[in-house]
Amino acid sequence: MTIAAPEMPRTIPARSALLATGAVLAAMASVNLARHVWSDATWLGPVAALVLLAFARWSGLTWAQLGLHRDRLRSGARWGFGAAALVALVYLAGVLLPLTRPAFLDARYHLGVSGALLTAFVVIPLGTVVFEEIAFRSVLWGMLARHATTMRVLLISSALFGLWHILPSLNIATANAGIGDLVGGTGSAAQVIVIAAIVVFTAGGGIVAGELRRRSGSVLASAGMHWATNSLGVLFGLVAWRMVA
Repeated sequence: MTIAAPEMPRTIPARSALLATGAVLAAMASVNLARHVWSDATWLGPVAALVLLAFARWSGLTWAQLGLHRDRLRSGARWGFGAAALVALVYLAGVLLPLTRPAFLDARYHLGVSGALLTAFVVIPLGTVVFEEIAFRSVLWGMLARHATTMRVLLISSALFGLWHILPSLNIATANAGIGDLVGGTGSAAQVIVIAAIVVFTAGGGIVAGELRRRSGSVLASAGMHWATNSLGVLFGLVAWRMVA
């Protein structure tokens, strides 16, 4: 029986690797802006993710370096399921406690059952999770690993993940009455506070997601946590809206 040789990374000049990393960052910034400008761009995430993956493979990154090797899928699934279960428990407590319940009352997701299910299982996975995980914990991670230690890759990718959420957080104080009340309204100062808090919070989330990816060797682990954080927020928000109706 012939055993297939392991996939070996292709070495490229340092300057070419740096240019490839810059190209990925520019592409990610363009996608972020496009998603902010276009009201319905769910299709953009999967398409852009495929383009980034094709570019990463062309530039010499292996599936293992991208966190997508089939040998690590089982490990990624275990870590991802565990992280999702933990998020579910935290959200359950948040909805049940009157003090934290208003945080789930986001007007953007004041939906019926069918709308909430569609958002949680189609729109968010395709429009958000797929691209952001491929971009930050797969392609960018692999690119940065050519220049830096794992710890620096974790910190840099997480900081950029936090900054990525500046545009999506511009109107949260208005959409979420609980957050608006917490920061004292929807004025400019309140907006700055909310944006800064979300950048810090999502950067912290990026560290957790990156650590899941590092420990499991698979993007599937961080994707599980990412999906749970976003999609379960919508589903538990559905419950919260029913509780205050």
